[in-house]
Amino acid sequence: MLQRNFPKVLCIGLTLVVAVNILLAFYPKGTFQNLVLGGLRKKLSLPLLESDGARIKSVSPLEMNLQPLEESMTLAKKEQENVDNILKKRVEAKANKTKKLKPYVKFFPDSELFKQWGEDLSEAEQKKAEDLFQKYGYNVYLSDRLPLNRTILDTRDSRCLQKMYSSQLPSLGVILIFLDEALSIILRAITSIIDRTPSRVLKEIILVDDFSSNGELKEDLDEQIKLYNQKYPGLLRIIRHTERRGLAQARNTGWEAATADVVAILDSHIEVNIGWAEPILARIQEDNTVIVSPVFDNINFDTFALEKYELAVDGFNWKLWCRYDVLPQAWIDLHDVTAPIKSPSIMGILAANRLFLGEIGSLDGGMLVYGGENVELSLRVWLCGGKIEILPCSRVAHLERHHKPYALHLSPVMKRNALRVAEIWMDKYKYMVYAAWNIPLKNSGINYGDISSRKALREKLKCKTFNWYLKNVYPFLKPIHSLVGYGRMKNSLDETICLDQGPESGHSPIMFHCHEFSSQNIYYLLTGEFYVGPLIAERGIDDLCLADPGIGEQPTLEPCSNAAQNGLYIYWNFRQGRAVINRATKRCLEIAKDTSGTYVPVLQVCTTQVLCPGTACSPQVPAKPPVFKFSTFRKPT
Repeated sequence: MLQRNFPKVLCIGLTLVVAVNILLAFYPKGTFQNLVLGGLRKKLSLPLLESDGARIKSVSPLEMNLQPLEESMTLAKKEQENVDNILKKRVEAKANKTKKLKPYVKFFPDSELFKQWGEDLSEAEQKKAEDLFQKYGYNVYLSDRLPLNRTILDTRDSRCLQKMYSSQLPSLGVILIFLDEALSIILRAITSIIDRTPSRVLKEIILVDDFSSNGELKEDLDEQIKLYNQKYPGLLRIIRHTERRGLAQARNTGWEAATADVVAILDSHIEVNIGWAEPILARIQEDNTVIVSPVFDNINFDTFALEKYELAVDGFNWKLWCRYDVLPQAWIDLHDVTAPIKSPSIMGILAANRLFLGEIGSLDGGMLVYGGENVELSLRVWLCGGKIEILPCSRVAHLERHHKPYALHLSPVMKRNALRVAEIWMDKYKYMVYAAWNIPLKNSGINYGDISSRKALREKLKCKTFNWYLKNVYPFLKPIHSLVGYGRMKNSLDETICLDQGPESGHSPIMFHCHEFSSQNIYYLLTGEFYVGPLIAERGIDDLCLADPGIGEQPTLEPCSNAAQNGLYIYWNFRQGRAVINRATKRCLEIAKDTSGTYVPVLQVCTTQVLCPGTACSPQVPAKPPVFKFSTFRKPT
């Protein structure tokens, strides 16, 4: 009977095995065993088990057939898994072997882009990354692959997190200025602003395109703005200039379009950090005449890693180049790292009460391209009733380019803008800007534009003098009142070479082919010092003085305040076209050829040779005396 029914029983058994495997996916192992085996025994009249953990007393012929079947299926499954693992290991080993056979090669070994990044890139990928780097000045290849909403380190002091702000803060409008940025950079800036600014205060984001030529900033950017506005209706607007108008005017365009209580004017290559907006809005709510700046952190141009910058105030030198200065002692004495810090200037990223910014004249639209507009605004704010502050609890990460492709030669426009600022705001001290740039005070040949409207604004606002600013806001700058002459110094034996600072570490001047860089700037003071190299004129920092060490023939350059105590002589007599004579040693600064035939400056007994008329000189007597003269020699008035 059992033999006749065996095919039927076997079929039922196989069906049960399949069912078992399905049910195992849905029931714990112990529960399923009790359920299935108990039901199976009832159906087939199998003997019962002993108590938990006991062995089976008797086994039916059906169980004897099912058990080997399950065991063979389990074994087959394990064998297949082993085969799969072996194949996987072989593929990985082959890939590793191939990788070892093709080591990483830098195809642009001199590029700054690949100093710390890019070791996993192929030749084609390196070429693409380098092309984008040269075009934009930062790592666009990497930027395009980073998430727009990436997380960055919260760089605030922990005490900033304990600050509480009013729930009734002013509304905020953010203005992003750009010129030929990468699209992913702009989108990441927008995303960070939306994600890290309370929605209750963020009223608008206004983008101003200063006539970009980058194609993806047209239709592609417009499409992205539409997507943002679908999620945040009416939040984003874009304004496009039809010609290049420069940074200051682009910022004015954004300010004119804004409607929020407070405007934050930012670069587009930034990522705002957590809690950046609340300190700004709270401070301006307290005092609407204050213009504030967040603290900058640095986004590395190659790796996009965030580098925390320490607190500092924003200053400038006599060329009006921006710089970081030490924290004021008055702020340190407060022992409150969250307190605002008074600053002489601002770097360019700023926030202000929208109406107050208009009252003091917004930004000077006569400033061209880039550079100096931040110093101009800072002077105007301080002199005309406002103040500048840095807010330690507001942090913004700023992407610092390796190079600016759209303005490779900023020096000429910076020079022009600096003179404009000097003529409007710096009164009798404007000569220091001309001297720092080594430009004649009169007939400079530089057109700094019409300044009549800005001077009228100064009169209207009843602004203070620049002398007040130096005494009360920025005493760090030290004007030189006894400046007699400045420019290049040439010797009449060879007027193609100029006195040069030389390698600064050597502290020895040289004669070098004349050029326009500041290492050949020479300043002669009525008190007798010669400053050689860039004009510093800052308190606590020395210019380099031309010195006679008293021994040997080689002149030296020494920090002016240290020269006397080191037994060096830094006071000279000089008249244009005459000898440079040290007052103490009576030796003259002249030039002579060294063993290689190159002219070098020397200190020696003064040469008595004079200019010979016509052909009266003998071949042994030079036709011109070996004396120095300035390219510009006039006392500024």
